[in-house]
Parts: sequence; structure tokens; C-alpha cells
Amino acid sequence: MMNPLEIISSFWMDYYDGLMITLQLSAIGALLAGVLSLPLALARLHAHWMLQLPLRVYVSFVRGTPMLAQLFLIYYGSGQFRPLLEELGLWVFFRDPYYCALMTFVLNSTAYQIEIMRGGLTGVPHGQIEAASAIGMSRFTMYRRVILPHAYRISWPALGNEIILLIKASALASVVTVFDLMGKTRLIFSKTYDLSAYLWATVIYLLLVVMLVWVWRKLEVYFNAHFYSERLTTQKRSKNEYQYEK
Repeated sequence: MMNPLEIISSFWMDYYDGLMITLQLSAIGALLAGVLSLPLALARLHAHWMLQLPLRVYVSFVRGTPMLAQLFLIYYGSGQFRPLLEELGLWVFFRDPYYCALMTFVLNSTAYQIEIMRGGLTGVPHGQIEAASAIGMSRFTMYRRVILPHAYRISWPALGNEIILLIKASALASVVTVFDLMGKTRLIFSKTYDLSAYLWATVIYLLLVVMLVWVWRKLEVYFNAHFYSERLTTQKRSKNEYQYEK
């Protein structure tokens, strides 16, 4: 059995390479899902019910099935359609486990982000929409200056939580031979048979999530500066009143 410090000093480059793949999968997956989720959330709210139906089926399927099953369906299931995919020029994409894992993460996170954004859009106070309409804002301007900023403020904590879940779920990519952080860790363990290999992977995942939570919280405070300023003023006023009465 190796010393845990020997594991990290001997294989730090493998951990680093795996971490970069994990970051790529998580960041690209979350970003693409963020781009797709807003128009689909708007369609989910305002489109005709015939157009909403496939979206509802898609969201229900993704939320009701394990991500591992979705990954297997895309990676192994695509082989069943190899002749068709080769004819369409898509087999290069589907035979690569990295792209299949990325596609799974995008599809999975998009479904969750659609519902998060739908909640944010419906949570915008109706009075502010009426006020924006009363001063003559067009529908596009209303969305750009009133509805979307409020919707993103409301959705921000839930979106951060979704990205954290995506980072942790990215470890599933290792089961289809993607050498992300977990894939590299399994490789290190197969060479050393030392469980501290997984301990270091756990520490790296934890540090990654803690850093994301810290950055996300800073951004949340920045986007809601007026709210925190008002709350701080109220707390100071209450404290002064309490001291005066005392």
C-alpha cells in the first residue's frame, strides 16, 4: 500500500488531465444547455399545446430515467443505427465516447434547466410586467429589460445547483471509457490497488464544487446588489431601534 502523499505526487499529472476533461464536459454541457433552455422554456409557456407536448414528453423522460441509462442508450444504442448514421455522416460523432457523454449531459441538463427557467419566468411579479407595458415598452424590450433579468435572478440559485449536479454526474462518463477525473482515478487504482486514489478524487471533486459555490454566490450577490443593500439597511435600522429602546 502506497502512502497517500505518494499517490498524489506520482499521479498528479493524471489527476490534472482527468480534471480538465471533467471541466470541459461540465462547462460545455452546462453552457449549451443554458443556451437551449431559454427558448424552449418560452415555448413551454407560450407555444400551442401541440408544440408543448413533445417538450413535456422529453422533460418527463429525462427527469424520470437515470442518466446512466440515457448515456448507454446514446453510446451503445447508436450502434444499432450505424448504417443510417454512416450515410448521414454522423457516425464519426456517435462512435466517440466523449461526444456521446457530452450529448447526454447537454440533453439531461437542458431538460432540468427548462423547468428551472419556466419557474423563473412565471415568478416575475405581474405588476412589473403591467408597469412595463403601461409605459409603452414593446414585447421584445419588456423581455430584455424586465422579464429576463428578474427570471434569471429568481432562477440563479437553482441553476447553480443544477451545474453542481452536472459536475458530479460527469463521473458517469468513465463507464464508456472517457478518461475524465473518475476515469483517470480508476486507471490509477488499477495500477496501485490503493484506495487513497479515490480519496484524492473525492477531495478534488469537493474543492471543485466549493469553488463553484463561492463564485456562484458572489455573482448572486452582485446581480441582487439592491436587494442585499436594502436588507443590510433594514438590519442596521432594527439594531439601532433596539439599542435606543434598551
